Amino acid sequence: MVRLSVNINKIATLRNSRGGNNPDVLKAAMDCERFGAQGITVHPRPDERHIRYDDVRAIKNVITTEFNIEGNSREQKFVDLVLETRPAQVTLVPDELGQITSNHGWDTIANQEYLKDTIAMFQEAGIRVSIFVDPVPQMVEAAATTGTDRIELYTEGYATHFSHGRELAIAPYIAAAKVANEVGLGINAGHDLDLQNLKFFAEHIPGLLEVSIGHALICDALYMGLESTIMQYLEQL
Repeated sequence: MVRLSVNINKIATLRNSRGGNNPDVLKAAMDCERFGAQGITVHPRPDERHIRYDDVRAIKNVITTEFNIEGNSREQKFVDLVLETRPAQVTLVPDELGQITSNHGWDTIANQEYLKDTIAMFQEAGIRVSIFVDPVPQMVEAAATTGTDRIELYTEGYATHFSHGRELAIAPYIAAAKVANEVGLGINAGHDLDLQNLKFFAEHIPGLLEVSIGHALICDALYMGLESTIMQYLEQL
């Protein structure tokens, strides 16, 4: 079964909007695990507008399932945090300062040497590395030569076009996944996956190991409750 990692950034956004500690991010992380999630994902950004760096440290101490930290490895503060907390996985995302959300994958050809050095650094600390990529076979091929353990397919394009023709929407992702399988890369996926499009994606991507879902899952939880929502996402997988 494909593993579900719940991104809890939006819970932190709600907390930060009012101050205080309601909702409690640590309790939310533990509850997600208790309700069946096989991982917790966070994506700290320099302005700490949602997950704070101290949240990351605290979460590491209370969860028992896989911990995945996403972020921009060009930020030294992020690098230091990952090396300090040593999650099971770090996902490298080519964010820019002030970016609202991740909107593209790495150019693994142009950034080959940088990625090689960065990935090796995290792997030496015993951390599995995944890098965010677009569903482009050439980028997947070049990802393999960086030494990364996995790629995370950026799925906004799939989600955007799903309702207009799911076969066409998923075709680039199937092609990218086939290349990843051929070169020995593990496959994760994330961005705008939801209860409408997740099952079809999971059924058609060969070798898919893990999906990271935050925004849609937390939105669904407002109506259905967190436990019920996580159970429904797990059913899709």
